[in-house]
Amino acid sequence: MGRGFGLPILLCTSHPTLPGRSDMAVAWIKTNFPGVRYYEHATRKHGIQKDRYFAIRFQAEGKRREEGLGWATEGWTASKAAQTLAELKKAAATGEGATSLAEKRKQAEAKRQAENEARAIEERENTTLAQAWEKYLPVAQANKAAHTAYAEEAAYRLWLSPTLANKPLCDIKPIHLERIKKTMTEAGRSAQTIRHVLAALRQVFNFAKRHGLYAGDNPVSLVKKPSADARRLRFLTHDEADRLLAALAERESNVHDMALLALHCGLRAGEIFSLTWGDVDMERGVLILRDTKSGKTRAAYMTEAVAAMIGAMERRGHNDLVFLSANGGRIVQITETFNRVVAALGFNNGVTDPRQKVVFHTLRHTFASWLVEQSVDLYSVKELMGHGTLAMTERYSHLSPDKLRRAVKTLEAGMDKARAKGKVLAIDGTR
Repeated sequence: MGRGFGLPILLCTSHPTLPGRSDMAVAWIKTNFPGVRYYEHATRKHGIQKDRYFAIRFQAEGKRREEGLGWATEGWTASKAAQTLAELKKAAATGEGATSLAEKRKQAEAKRQAENEARAIEERENTTLAQAWEKYLPVAQANKAAHTAYAEEAAYRLWLSPTLANKPLCDIKPIHLERIKKTMTEAGRSAQTIRHVLAALRQVFNFAKRHGLYAGDNPVSLVKKPSADARRLRFLTHDEADRLLAALAERESNVHDMALLALHCGLRAGEIFSLTWGDVDMERGVLILRDTKSGKTRAAYMTEAVAAMIGAMERRGHNDLVFLSANGGRIVQITETFNRVVAALGFNNGVTDPRQKVVFHTLRHTFASWLVEQSVDLYSVKELMGHGTLAMTERYSHLSPDKLRRAVKTLEAGMDKARAKGKVLAIDGTR
């Protein structure tokens, strides 16, 4: 027979929480270990014997304590219970360690949490750029425009991976990025290309930080970006714009309509793709652009041509998109029709400077350029374009030479007027 059989059975109404028992009177059986007892399950077996639930009783801090331990089927034995009881008694006597199972469990949980945190810290410290990139790329491909994700993949593959792939994120320092800048410069890459590569790396670090893979500062923020004049020097004349719209209308009406919006209202491609019918106010001739690149909501004002174009479209539900892809879903990029039409018109023949090439964004740039040419003040252009700062709009100031020329003429007129009054000193100090 097992240990404890043949000993007297005690009926006790004071007991720890007993799983599987709803009655208050429990038949406890003493063991050969003082303070250790058990009761047997009415039906459940552990081998050839009934399953036993072990508990301990002891004095601590002047109070009698009773603690339930667990079942034999969970690994508990009278010997193991006695060992646990001895540890609790020793802790109570010495003041070191847990003096109750609840406290012991709490300490064990705290230890587990500390171990988990230590593992998380170790994982952060050992996460390489390649490992972070593997997690980042699918997210970028799912949430960014296809050409943007492709550009970031190329930046990683060509410039970042060769030297940084196997380096832990926490070991990547600004000096490593300075070396990449130097390598790219020596390879003849433009300042704008270098900025794109650094921007891709910045995105990976930001992603790693958001997902607990990295806890330090973003090293890219500590690197000076090479200056680059990214201003698009090319914009369409009114004749070129008319020819482009006419050719697009013949090839694909959807692309024509989106091009008209970009050209007449200054919308970005993403803003066009996100436009819903609830954002179209035909009565006031206004389009409401939400969640724009600057993070602000702004209004775009329809020209007569835009109002006529949208008015002729079939209006759907409030939350339905104005422009849909061929399969009825959300558009993620302008189709190749636009580039093919631009090529057919010869707008980019012999052009090697990217700033001079006609792309879809050229239409938004043309919108701003036309405004400046008509002497619209830069603040108004800033608001219509949705720029975050006036500095972003000032890139168009060079497109208003007549205005600057008039400013110099005004200066000359003032000088002539002052001379006429005898108030201008010559270089030698004479009037």
